[in-house]
Amino acid sequence: MDRILLTHSLLSSWLYALKGNPYEDATTERDPMAEFMATLRRDPTPTTEAMQRGIDFENLVTDIVVGRGDRSNKWYDAANIVAADVRGGLLQYRAKKPIEVQGVPLLLYGRLDCLKAGNVIDIKFSGSYDRGKYITSTQHPVYMELIPEAQKFTYIISNGSDVWHESYFREETPSIYPVISDFLDWLRAVDLLQLYCEKWKTL
Repeated sequence: MDRILLTHSLLSSWLYALKGNPYEDATTERDPMAEFMATLRRDPTPTTEAMQRGIDFENLVTDIVVGRGDRSNKWYDAANIVAADVRGGLLQYRAKKPIEVQGVPLLLYGRLDCLKAGNVIDIKFSGSYDRGKYITSTQHPVYMELIPEAQKFTYIISNGSDVWHESYFREETPSIYPVISDFLDWLRAVDLLQLYCEKWKTL
């Protein structure tokens, strides 16, 4: 049986569909289950304005790291703080790990914004931030599983002017396996496991 790709984004989309996702700014009316089904089917999705802002901010950070950041950019000062945190790390590092849950061969996959000295760093661009915003996110549990040598995961959040840090250590990070198991149980219960296996199988 082919290995089935599994990402934090897919798990996050599923959890959002079930109970609402506190990690996104609620600025538009959304249909969480329709969004999850589009993700499950791997339908092409347009880049939203919020997503584009995040991409633009992260690109600015990268440009500053390599010495070509635009100082006239309104986000430059905040991006420069983030750049100082990620400078010297591996940027856009792709990680994968074969795992098996409930007899299903999976390939856990993630793209890290930065891996630096045992610290996984993820850059978030958000209009608002409250401390502990990402405590129940699946992202740090997935990435801790992917990077066995990592001892810490740090979310660096910016709204373009302020910068916040939210860190989780390995010993306080829950295992991602129970979430994966619940995900597979749910897919079976609603007769979507075959669709998942078809759309997410690895070549």
